[in-house]
Parts: sequence; structure tokens; C-alpha cells
Amino acid sequence: MFASVGDRLVVHGLHVGDHVRDAEILEVRHEDGSPPYLVRWSDTGHVSLVFPGPDAEVQHFQHEQ
Repeated sequence: MFASVGDRLVVHGLHVGDHVRDAEILEVRHEDGSPPYLVRWSDTGHVSLVFPGPDAEVQHFQHEQ
């Protein structure tokens, strides 16, 4: 998994009825874009450090150079 600042982290629920959560990636701690990521969750506004699991995906967005 690789990401850049501004990408979106989407965490899918593992069980029926689990909610999908998404967050904006605010900081990538490794030059190669690998986790962990500092994110801001869209549902709560909470900022946290995340080590995404197999239920997560990164949605990449076009970034201005």
C-alpha cells in the first residue's frame, strides 16, 4: 500500500452492517509512501496515526506538482 498527502484512505467493514470509514491522508511518514499515515477521519474530524489493514484501500488523487 502506497499513498501521498491528499489521498483518501477508505476502510471497509469486515462484517455485515459495519460502516465504511474514510479519511484524508495528512502526512506520509516514509519517502516511499508506505504506512503509517497521519489521517483526519471524515466522520469525526479526529486526527490519528493509522497502520492500515487488509480491509483498507487508498484512493489516489491527481496532485499538483
